[in-house]
Amino acid sequence: MEGFLTKLALRTWAVLILLFLFIPIILILVYAFNSSNIESWPLPGLSTKWFAATWDDPEIRAALELSLRAGLTATGLALVLGSCAAFAVQRMTFFGRDVVSLLFVLPLALPGIVTGMALNSFFHFNGITLSIWTIVVGHTTFCIVVVYNNVLARLRRTQGSLIEAAMDLGANGFQTFRDITLPLIATAVVAGAMLAFALSFDEVIVTTLVAGAQNTLPLWIFGAVRLGQRLPEVNVVVSFVILVTIVPVAIAARLTGGSGVVRTQAER
Repeated sequence: MEGFLTKLALRTWAVLILLFLFIPIILILVYAFNSSNIESWPLPGLSTKWFAATWDDPEIRAALELSLRAGLTATGLALVLGSCAAFAVQRMTFFGRDVVSLLFVLPLALPGIVTGMALNSFFHFNGITLSIWTIVVGHTTFCIVVVYNNVLARLRRTQGSLIEAAMDLGANGFQTFRDITLPLIATAVVAGAMLAFALSFDEVIVTTLVAGAQNTLPLWIFGAVRLGQRLPEVNVVVSFVILVTIVPVAIAARLTGGSGVVRTQAER
């Protein structure tokens, strides 16, 4: 009886937590279709007019373009730097390797306000003008972490004998990477890239401190909510940000949670 009651209590508690987390998000999605500009319940009607009004707003389109450019650029840099760092830590033996690994993970553990203030101070101290490139640098610092963790975890599960066998058969370093290593870590790289983009796209704290006069979607949402104006458009933009964030995370979870080549070979 205690086992049944314990399971029931845990499941009930889990459901309550999920409802607490997701009901506000669902309400935002519902309010995006509100026919009135006043947020009241029940809704007076449903309409898609705010979607057209939001898209026709040049300020929102400019913020969306900047967010996409910064997110994609930061993701590309994080892919290269994070993957190279994962290979260096996993394949090389050197003094202080664990310390280097900790330093790569540290930006994700630090609060965003700390990272943003540190970067803002660095840019001002060196006379660097805040622009889209300072946003990219700020986002890359924590996007590297997710790529690094994904690639490193997959490399640790990769059998070194496969690479050694390829090299024994005459393959050079590039051929080994192209034909053996890359296919084995491909899902981890894609998952890391999607997580990095999702993390970059909705980051507001670091962006606020390193954006200068640049206006990304998170900054536009923050300003509109603070002033209490254009709430219907805010609901539409927030709904879009939620979808853009959830979809890559869901795909990344699917890629990293599935049975890959390495897992199948390890089971054999």
